[in-house]
Amino acid sequence: MQNKIVIAKRIYIKAAWKFYDDNGENVDPRIFALLNAIHESGKLTKAAAELGMSYRHVWNILKKWTDFFGSELVELQKGKGATLTPLGEKLLWAEQLVNARFEPQLNSLASELNLEIQKNLTFKEPLLRIAASHGYAVALLPEFTNKFKLNLQYKSAEESLQALTKGECDIAAFHLPTDIVNQTLVDMHNKYFKPDTYKVIRFVTRQQGLMVKKGNPKGIQKIEDLLRGNIKFINRQDNSGTRLLIEEIFRRASVDFRQVAGFNEVEFTHSAIAAYVASGMADTGIGVETAARQFGLDFIPLTTENYVLVCHHKSVKKFAVQQLIAELKTEKFQQSVMTLAGYKPVCCGDVCKLEDILPW
Repeated sequence: MQNKIVIAKRIYIKAAWKFYDDNGENVDPRIFALLNAIHESGKLTKAAAELGMSYRHVWNILKKWTDFFGSELVELQKGKGATLTPLGEKLLWAEQLVNARFEPQLNSLASELNLEIQKNLTFKEPLLRIAASHGYAVALLPEFTNKFKLNLQYKSAEESLQALTKGECDIAAFHLPTDIVNQTLVDMHNKYFKPDTYKVIRFVTRQQGLMVKKGNPKGIQKIEDLLRGNIKFINRQDNSGTRLLIEEIFRRASVDFRQVAGFNEVEFTHSAIAAYVASGMADTGIGVETAARQFGLDFIPLTTENYVLVCHHKSVKKFAVQQLIAELKTEKFQQSVMTLAGYKPVCCGDVCKLEDILPW
């Protein structure tokens, strides 16, 4: 008798907030979706329709939250619609920032849970382990794993390279510059890579640039503008590839980072940088175009990067790797990439020598 094939459902994890007071009283957590809808539409009626709620129900949610905080979250003006108060804007920004900041960790945990579920099934798919620098395109991969199981763990570029050289993953995924090369990055890669040992699976290119508020109210056009006294910058953390890019861009522009307001304040993802700028806590930050567009920001391109998948040359022939390559070459996957602003599936799925794509 054949074993019954059981297909596991995929588990997702999303951060959630719970507000409660000294008496343990809490209120409807749908306030964040409501605040976002009001922010986007500028009308309470449109927000209610978008969320599938009655106007009365929306009004009751707002009243309960207003009573809870003792301050208005939304201001209604006759003939002008609805706008968020400073408290309402701060709540919305905080929710967006928390989700953006912890997205990589939550996705990695979800991948581990899905793997544990898979272990208990009668039918086990081949496993592909990827250690990846977090990015919007690589985050698409879990939806394209019909014939293999994916364990996708988000790590820094160097942690991914360490995992690859130690055999703790099958593929390390990270970005490489096309023109702005930092010597620290060169030294890091040379420490782990041996000639003729690794293969590159081409994946995507992505645009990195300055994110600024819609309409660019501070008139920021180039890196040198960050030296102006009225500009505040938000930086990336020390161990990220984007931080190395930022430092090299500053060096080439002869910009002394010590003169840049906010240089020592950091966030940990492109989305978090965009949320920070959108909130008004900073005037600009450097990240990928997708993050800027998601938060309604304008984008000033600075450079293009290759995001690549690197594996040992013997691993290319593994079934799971071959299935991944086949998925990358499908029109469906490449169209998904094209929906990400600033991303392009250039030579996606092609295999080449690592030495052929290194820009140094």
